[in-house]
Amino acid sequence: MTLDFHPSQLPILKTFEINDESQVSDAASEMIKLGFSNQKSAFKVLMTNEKELAKKIGFLIVNEINFGLRKTKQERDVMYWVYHHDKSRYTMVLISSKVSHELGF
Repeated sequence: MTLDFHPSQLPILKTFEINDESQVSDAASEMIKLGFSNQKSAFKVLMTNEKELAKKIGFLIVNEINFGLRKTKQERDVMYWVYHHDKSRYTMVLISSKVSHELGF
């Protein structure tokens, strides 16, 4: 699948910098409180460039968000992309698929 845009082009509501697994839960909780489908923007998560730790953080974020959305009876239609932000960090961008389509992405 090829993208007609780069995820960095999405409007960002809030950026979270997560350097280790202990920060995932708080960030995911805040994203769930702010909501995905009622925002016209995305969330950005900056992670380490250490590949294995970034994979683990990304996996935990997705699971925490899915669990939290189900628990709060919100739609679980979150899309995400991971890419190199710069030489020292990966970035994960998360957005409601409905909002993504409304914005024309």
